[in-house]
Amino acid sequence: MTEPLASLLAVAQNSLLTAFLVFLRIGAVMAVLPAFGERSVPERVRLVLAIGFTAIVFPAVSEGLAPLAASQEKVAAALLTEVISGLILGLSLRLFVMVLQIAGALIAQSTSLSQIFGGGAVEAQPAIAHLLSVAGLALAVMMGLHVRVAELLILSYDVFPAGFMAPARDVMIWSVDHVGRIFALSFTLAAPFIIASLVYNVALGVINRAMPQLMVAFVGAPAITLGGLLLLFVSAPLLLETWEAGFARLLLDPFGAR
Repeated sequence: MTEPLASLLAVAQNSLLTAFLVFLRIGAVMAVLPAFGERSVPERVRLVLAIGFTAIVFPAVSEGLAPLAASQEKVAAALLTEVISGLILGLSLRLFVMVLQIAGALIAQSTSLSQIFGGGAVEAQPAIAHLLSVAGLALAVMMGLHVRVAELLILSYDVFPAGFMAPARDVMIWSVDHVGRIFALSFTLAAPFIIASLVYNVALGVINRAMPQLMVAFVGAPAITLGGLLLLFVSAPLLLETWEAGFARLLLDPFGAR
């Protein structure tokens, strides 16, 4: 009677240890995950979400992690590697959300609205950046972010095997390329506002040279602000649609080619 109980207890311990290793990766992802890992979300809610994702991912990866849980040395190494792998996955998604924040900051700077901060934001940022980032997070949730994240976590064990440190050179190359794409997309989204602001300010400078007695600053500042708001009203749906398409491609192939 005691032998079956002992074997059952050993299996239960290995299962709990395997689930804990899965939780380490998911907990690191949840700390920086868009929408679910926002600073405005209470920590207890994020903990419950991490446990829920663990319950989803664990049955799919438990068979591959079972040999790892049987070795104490590998478990000790996995305590660090799982957290690092989770942070890499979470930051890859978080950085893409920062596209909207960077684009919003560029737009606000171009339209003389950078001094206006979003009151609902945890961190001080221009109101346009806060508006675009909140709208982007809403779109991400509407497109099934939770399902895509669960798929990404399950498939991540093929790219980052449990207990093994990701090659630093490969992570560096991928990170630099990923950050470069983020800044390129941010500038692309803000390009209409930057070009319009450049043309407007050049024209304003020409008018100031032609009529020095005219206080162009009092006329130009309200005009560029109004024009920027009207341009934002027209282009915001297209900007968000472009970002949503890029975010969907990232979720489908986060470690793919350019």
